[in-house]
Amino acid sequence: MPTVYMIAATVAAYLIGSLSFAVIVSRVMGLSDPRSYGSKNPGATNVLRSGSKKAAIATLLLDALKGWVPVVLVKWFGADYGLGDGTVAAVGLAAFLGHLYPVFFQFKGGKGVATAAGVLMGVSWILGVATLATWVIVAFFSRYSSLASLVAAAFAPLYYLFGDRAAWYVDKGLLVVMFAISALLAWRHRENINKLIKGTESRLGGAKPAGKAAGK
Repeated sequence: MPTVYMIAATVAAYLIGSLSFAVIVSRVMGLSDPRSYGSKNPGATNVLRSGSKKAAIATLLLDALKGWVPVVLVKWFGADYGLGDGTVAAVGLAAFLGHLYPVFFQFKGGKGVATAAGVLMGVSWILGVATLATWVIVAFFSRYSSLASLVAAAFAPLYYLFGDRAAWYVDKGLLVVMFAISALLAWRHRENINKLIKGTESRLGGAKPAGKAAGK
């Protein structure tokens, strides 16, 4: 029976992850589809190019929540159904993959930075804060969101591996998932990596607004 619950939780996490809030929030707020301008990536950074900070913030928080919620629900209630760290790792990865390859949006999703952050925050708030702080520091000094995301993704598994054992302990399944998420984030940012090398990557605050939907 625990196996059935694990499968059900993993599928549910994937479906939650498949909610592309960049597209949903933009539609609700009457903005252009984020897949039609800028980087064409359905994520908070690209939504910001619409000129609406509220839409970008809403997208960021909701994308993070869909990574956080499945993880904490399993941590809080999983023991009653025989679910442990293996399921925590499975639902975290499933939610992340749902964002990358959403079943509700033709399997064309975002790069997964906010959702990955939500997963990490669900595993341990200290781990999440440490990773977020890394992103903020790199973004502040470089003004490159993509570079900050790549550096934070690279350090997250290391923080987990060498972090404070009083706050969390190393579970092999979770560690493998974190390395997998980091690798997938790097893969999804391959175009940004090329632009960074060429010096053509857009800096934070340097993009022109894409404007609102037709007629506005």
